[in-house]
Amino acid sequence: MNSYLKNTLLILLILSFAGCGSLVHYKVQEGDTLYSIGWRYDQDAKKIAEWNGLRAPYVIHRGQVLRIAPPAGTPAEPLFQAIQPEPGRTKRSPTAVVTQPQPKPSTSRVSTGPVVWGWPAGGKLISTFSAKKIDRKGLNISGNKGEPIRAAASGKVVYSGSGLTSYGNLLIIKHSESYLSAYAHNEKLLVKEGTSVKRGEKVATMGATASNQVMLHFEVRYKGKPVDPQKHLPKR
Repeated sequence: MNSYLKNTLLILLILSFAGCGSLVHYKVQEGDTLYSIGWRYDQDAKKIAEWNGLRAPYVIHRGQVLRIAPPAGTPAEPLFQAIQPEPGRTKRSPTAVVTQPQPKPSTSRVSTGPVVWGWPAGGKLISTFSAKKIDRKGLNISGNKGEPIRAAASGKVVYSGSGLTSYGNLLIIKHSESYLSAYAHNEKLLVKEGTSVKRGEKVATMGATASNQVMLHFEVRYKGKPVDPQKHLPKR
């Protein structure tokens, strides 16, 4: 069993205890952000902030203990309420897909309009998303070491580091109040947290950190939950 699967099983076990009424907490480590913690536990960073009384810009500190599961009695949201109607292609750009934003006000420096998506790398698909398999939360795309990895949509970098060991060198980009994307196993990370990036901008180079082969592991999350990236990316 690979390390990614082991870590995911451990997380699911912890969360299963939360469902039985036990409080679940996480001790903040060096380099963590609220978004990386949310990513680790498949939770919406805004929800974690709400459960812990945090306000934007969600400053956290090493050693701080955070609740990472909803308080007892909180109604559960459907696991895949994230699935949106099939996005349509734009007439102006046949290589882009538009995801309509959710009608919520935003104070972040991210898109308040539609999220326009493009492929982050041009290699062949090694594996695709599966809602039934916990080790298939995104796409694995083949390529060569050092090949450019590009932002799939415009947004703001909310995590750049290697604290999530099963992902290696990882970038997380916030595109709207609901959508995030992640780029894992990179050789080099070329942008820092807080940096605004445009769709198609080079943000990393392909590598094999925490992977047995050179590839990009790419995920899209809606309100913290993994969704099928191919429902948002343009057809090849």
